[in-house]
Amino acid sequence: MLFRTVGTARGAFRGTRYTAIAAAMAALTASQAPGPSAQAAEPVRNAARAEHGPSVSGDDPYRTRLPPLRAGKSDEDTAAGPAGGALPATVFAAYRRAESELAGTAPGCRLEWQLLAAIGQVESGHARGGRVTSDGTTVTPILGPRLNGGAFAVIRDTDGGRYDGDTAYDRAVGPMQFIPSTWTRWGKDGNGDGRADPNNVFDAALAAGRYLCAGGRDLSDPADLDRAVLGYNHSSAYLRTVRAWYAYFLTGHRVVPDRSDAGTAARPETPRASSTRKPSPRPSEHPSARPSPAPSTAPASPSPSPAPSRPAAGGEEEPAVPVPDPGVELPGDDVLPGTVPRSPAVPAR
Repeated sequence: MLFRTVGTARGAFRGTRYTAIAAAMAALTASQAPGPSAQAAEPVRNAARAEHGPSVSGDDPYRTRLPPLRAGKSDEDTAAGPAGGALPATVFAAYRRAESELAGTAPGCRLEWQLLAAIGQVESGHARGGRVTSDGTTVTPILGPRLNGGAFAVIRDTDGGRYDGDTAYDRAVGPMQFIPSTWTRWGKDGNGDGRADPNNVFDAALAAGRYLCAGGRDLSDPADLDRAVLGYNHSSAYLRTVRAWYAYFLTGHRVVPDRSDAGTAARPETPRASSTRKPSPRPSEHPSARPSPAPSTAPASPSPSPAPSRPAAGGEEEPAVPVPDPGVELPGDDVLPGTVPRSPAVPAR
């Protein structure tokens, strides 16, 4: 209890005061609390753990960043305008394909691609901003920490290092962060190449959808949705984060190109000649007694060029990456290379 009532006028006043403070704090925290489905997360989490054992990801770290707030849309806004969360093209295609396949194999599940996008955002930032090859395979492996009991669950090796390269402990693998034992059960070929690879976003998205729909779940039912997400990671905070991104993607999205460095080695930048400045000459220790001649009164002005100058043949530089509209944000901790967050405007003094 916050206080103990004392049978005096002063004690009664103090009790009334603390009661008011407690009520105010309750109102404040309630205004920031999750909805009814998330409030029931703790008991549901225990049920998910008892029903499914280890989570899909082994409860490894995830991206806790919440989606940005949206400004209200005017009636003139159209689908062509900035619609919100940006999705790399290949990753977006993988989410949509998984939704389409599950609509045929598990129509009662009612899986929406936006839920896969929410989980993909939280687990890997959409394969680190779409850093995938043309067939959807991540350019470099996306691995979680070793599940050796230090800060996470203890899950000893189950795949001989086949997926995670670790023969002592398991690690979550790929854009949807499956631990090897879970992948063995739920992994599925999603891009038609004849093999199921947790590092392939098409395979991983389909496997995630199969897991979320398991047990006859209807994901349009909030309770089933919570059970499915909590089975992915046994954390009520994780559930709230995924739900926030799910709601965000349901209200809009934009598709942007994959990362341009996908499948190519990074090339060191060559400094341009114009960007290098020669050091100014040091002043003489014995200055001349005679002043230098005065500059000419009017410097010669260059004659205007009749047409914009063009670079020499073969010297034209291509941009490092096609950059989306400045108003579009790429959700996640990674940003597209070549883009720099804008600084807030400084008011004129």
